[in-house]
Amino acid sequence: MTMMTPLRDRSVVVALLLVLLAVQFQVAAREPTVPLEEMIPVELATVGVESISGSPVVLLREPRSGDVVPISIGANEALAILLALREVPVPRPMTHDLLTDVIRLVGGSVQRVMVDALVGSTYIGLLELQLEHQDDLVYVDSRPSDALALAVRTGAQILVSPDVLVATRGRGFEALPDDPVVTALGITVGAVTPDLREALELPDRPGLLVSRVAGEAAAKGLEPGALILEVNGEVPETPMDFLEMVRRTPSGDDARLRYWQQGETVEIELSTEVPDLQPPDVEPRPGRGLSV
Repeated sequence: MTMMTPLRDRSVVVALLLVLLAVQFQVAAREPTVPLEEMIPVELATVGVESISGSPVVLLREPRSGDVVPISIGANEALAILLALREVPVPRPMTHDLLTDVIRLVGGSVQRVMVDALVGSTYIGLLELQLEHQDDLVYVDSRPSDALALAVRTGAQILVSPDVLVATRGRGFEALPDDPVVTALGITVGAVTPDLREALELPDRPGLLVSRVAGEAAAKGLEPGALILEVNGEVPETPMDFLEMVRRTPSGDDARLRYWQQGETVEIELSTEVPDLQPPDVEPRPGRGLSV
């Protein structure tokens, strides 16, 4: 594992102190720049790269328009998000695992994360924390990349301001070249390797392996280890196909999924709205799904 630089250590200490100060003195770093009722819920889909520069971006699915919006992030945060999406266990807590644990240990929880402004070429983010024995919510200024890395670990809702969505539409992006994982409708999918197909006794049919499930899909019985066969009557060959097929679901319609699970073929319909990913017993670290 790559060692953190002194500067990175300092950023962690500052973040922890902000949380502790919020608990002790009931202060907020700043308020949202946009009224909460005007912000738009999005779902964190995956990490990709910008088409021209090749720099990492996080891809956010916006159900109302069907757009997939890229937000620039750092390489370290891209790795942190990917590790959480893949449910990769780590021997020691990484930066965002540590911050998640500290927030919980001081009696707090991450309720929502926001990307509420774009100043020049810099995205501005915010954490919304609920603290134990305190009615008022606490807001902590954050880089969007750090906020999103926390969201994928905690199931916190992600909100984006309309101006940020408009500014990023049309920006080109590409999938990661090596074995991407993608989340849509609360379902994280990846490619099926021969070893996984054999180990999980999956049928010899095209489709994508489910590694993590939350929200409505979980409530309707979809589990890690299932094989997604069709989305709206089409066969997804890659994880990005899955995202694209969900994105193309007509506005107001449910997405129709057909999957194989434990020897049976099942069909379900799911709302394309952003699912609720924060059950009461949510864990702060990866480990609740299937590593792919």
